[in-house]
Amino acid sequence: MRPGQLLPGIDGRSAWTRKAAAQIRAYLTDLGGIENCSTAERSIIRRIAALEIELQRLEAKFANAGAAEIADLETYQRCANSQRRLLEAIGIERRARTVNEPSLADIMREDKYAEQG
Repeated sequence: MRPGQLLPGIDGRSAWTRKAAAQIRAYLTDLGGIENCSTAERSIIRRIAALEIELQRLEAKFANAGAAEIADLETYQRCANSQRRLLEAIGIERRARTVNEPSLADIMREDKYAEQG
């Protein structure tokens, strides 16, 4: 397998393969680049990307149909859970969002100045 090739013997020009490659690059970037990832992590990332593409395909199917068939929904749930576990295995986790709202102390200061003015 040559460097950067998703699967040996598979033409990398298909839409599925291009999407998977883009997902792989995004996950590798999240982990600090390919140079910071072990072979095992790269293998897990490839599987995460494959699940992501298939989850997107199911989401499009649900949207186009206006509903989800039970079997498809169960497949979707299993894939989403597997993807989450794989993401946790390589250390990608949710991060708290920085909120740029005033603190209670800031609000109290503003109220104090408003009362004085």
